Amino acid sequence: MMGACVSEHNEKDMVPPTIEDSEDCYPQQCQSFLRGEVIPVRCLFTDDNELGNYNIEVHNNFDHHTHSTVAGECELEGKKTPVNPWVYNQDYHIPTGQTSYQADIEIPIPTDIDTGNYHFVIRLTDATGWQQIKSVSISIK
Repeated sequence: MMGACVSEHNEKDMVPPTIEDSEDCYPQQCQSFLRGEVIPVRCLFTDDNELGNYNIEVHNNFDHHTHSTVAGECELEGKKTPVNPWVYNQDYHIPTGQTSYQADIEIPIPTDIDTGNYHFVIRLTDATGWQQIKSVSISIK
């Protein structure tokens, strides 16, 4: 007969991972960068069981769409039609067994892209598939 208790190893993970939301997490809402520079990505990820991986996406916001997960509005340039917008989408591996991981990478900004408003999106997934998203507005000058 099965007991009434479920061991902690058999419990379902019902908690999504966490992306640090502090002044130490970069990039910050409304931050500006220059073409040819790098965007420093510094952020702490945590999970109650085990982290999986993370994805970083950068795409233009020339049409002023929204999906920012951070409070505060940024001053936007006028709407415009993209000519050579920057599109970045990269997956990053987190070592197996981690419940805490400090992301510390630099993403080079191409020199020939359209300047303007962009979204910087981090998607963090834990080992069981729960996801957390952090999206900030940035500008490239």
